[in-house]
Amino acid sequence: MRHLIAVSLILAAAACTRAPADPRGVGHDETLLTVTATGRADSRPDEARLQLGVQSQAASAGEASRLNREKMDRVTSALGRLGVRPRDFQTRNLSLQRIDYGPERGRFRAHNVVEVTMRDLGKVGEAVTAVTEAGANVMSGPDLRFSNRDAANKSAYAAAYRNARGRAEAYAGAAGLKISRVLGIYDGGEYGTPEPPPYASRDMVAQTAAPPPPPAAPFSPGTTTTEVRVRVDFALER
Repeated sequence: MRHLIAVSLILAAAACTRAPADPRGVGHDETLLTVTATGRADSRPDEARLQLGVQSQAASAGEASRLNREKMDRVTSALGRLGVRPRDFQTRNLSLQRIDYGPERGRFRAHNVVEVTMRDLGKVGEAVTAVTEAGANVMSGPDLRFSNRDAANKSAYAAAYRNARGRAEAYAGAAGLKISRVLGIYDGGEYGTPEPPPYASRDMVAQTAAPPPPPAAPFSPGTTTTEVRVRVDFALER
């Protein structure tokens, strides 16, 4: 009889003990639904980055370096007159080497490329013309960007969540359920965004150097489309 009472007490205690929590976060009367969605936003870039520089050749290393420095001083001065500040210049390539091949063998080549951030997009076309006239013979870009990318993408994040919620409601309705709560939101980041062009190497510089172009055509930054992905876990109930 004692054994029967003890077993009954153990069974009663086990019945009162809660079942272990579901690691996914749903309750015993809920259904987990995971939805992945995307959101898009069109924003106007507010920065343009240009890579530009000069390349000079001379009979001596000192002369090549001097010529290059003088040209680069004229280039940076031209940009300064357009309102580009010193903090918006960043050296990307600086070299001085002896030429050991071709018809220029035995001479020296100095090379300097800087990346310039233009914060006034209305002056980009004017800047291209100005630096070319000042002596820049290496140039690529512009690479259009946002000074605050997260702020530019806010509407894309919101659109991604709205799309996920709408899809979840459609699934829930079809199953005779409703959304009870959101268990988790997971940022999938941006995707499909083109990478900026690679920096020009010394070999590329020799191929892309060109005489000054005619006056620049009007520059238009247009808009850039950003696409982001989000994953949301919903709990559904009847």
